[in-house]
Amino acid sequence: MEAVAYSHFRNNLKNYFKKVNEDYEPLIVVNKEPQDNVVVISKDTWDSIQETLYVADNKYLSETILLGLEQIKSGKTKVHELIEDYND
Repeated sequence: MEAVAYSHFRNNLKNYFKKVNEDYEPLIVVNKEPQDNVVVISKDTWDSIQETLYVADNKYLSETILLGLEQIKSGKTKVHELIEDYND
């Protein structure tokens, strides 16, 4: 994870926003006072984190995912052909 001084970040804001969004890499913006440091992430990364937290917090979803992984590992899966609906 890259770190950049606040003043450099401020002076190159557009470039850093582009980099964070294109690379999906968080950026640490450091200040003179360490408690004022921040991390900049893309909106897509934020949405992904929120979705992961939602699933992790939902017992039913978490158990369903774990059950599916167990079925895959034990070979208890079936291949099905997709049925396409052309009535849209």
